[in-house]
Amino acid sequence: MKLDLEPWKRRAKQLEAEVYAVYLAYRDPRTPWYARLWAAAVVAYAVSPIDLIPDFIPVLGYLDDLLIVPLGIVVALKLIPAGVMMECRAKAQTTMSAGRPMNRWGAAVIIAIWVLLAALGIWLVVRWVR
Repeated sequence: MKLDLEPWKRRAKQLEAEVYAVYLAYRDPRTPWYARLWAAAVVAYAVSPIDLIPDFIPVLGYLDDLLIVPLGIVVALKLIPAGVMMECRAKAQTTMSAGRPMNRWGAAVIIAIWVLLAALGIWLVVRWVR
């Protein structure tokens, strides 16, 4: 019996495009501040290499990716004006069809945040052990 992964791959591409559209909406000045804040958190979680539940934990590791990101997107879609979201989806589709978008500054910021958090954690542990 062969497992057909094509529907899952299509859904993953759709989710990736939707995350990128939410990112574009976050950057749009017509998006209210509270929607921007939520959208930034959702996009940061979606692209972050660190999860609430690590992926190596069977079932639960992927459950957060399958639930948290889509639910975060659903809430973001409720907060972002429909017209803005339509435009951002169109831009996302155009960009995604041309290849994956890459934002080196965004990646650098996320990596810097995780490095700073790790350094803070190490500093707190060393201080607590003394």
